[in-house]
Amino acid sequence: MNSHLTVAAGGKQPETVEQRLSRLADMGPAAIDARLADLEEEWSAGRATKVALSAVVLIGMALGLTVGGWWYAMPVVAGLFLLQYAFTRTSWLGRVFRETGFRSGQDIDHEKFALKALRGDFRALPTVHDIEDKDAVSRMEGEGGPAVEFETEKKDSHDAVKEVLHATRS
Repeated sequence: MNSHLTVAAGGKQPETVEQRLSRLADMGPAAIDARLADLEEEWSAGRATKVALSAVVLIGMALGLTVGGWWYAMPVVAGLFLLQYAFTRTSWLGRVFRETGFRSGQDIDHEKFALKALRGDFRALPTVHDIEDKDAVSRMEGEGGPAVEFETEKKDSHDAVKEVLHATRS
């Protein structure tokens, strides 16, 4: 199953993320909230990989302690795959999970941020325009540039970044 396709609600045809977002936007804020809750529970291929390999480590250790020393090879092999995953962010097991329908964490996060943007979560966050230099704008106006009315005090860039980071968590 392709990572950007899922089964459409009530149908058998695959639905792209774009189609799903359009459908949810038409259904309103409650549908977006419900989908965001579903996404918080969705397991990524990476998470499934780490859980599966951790289980192999634990099972191999238990078998090594109770049955015999050769079972310690299982945690060694799983540890090597975990190291591979840590350095490359991909593994054969992750690909297997992706092929069985798990999505990447990046795909899940992309859908979350798109839904939050549709819901309007980022509307009140400061932008680069909110932290621009008033003096530079004034000089530009004196040279025939656009006149800008400052409705509110411009934000300090450090405070703006902190506010954006806080709002984009979760």
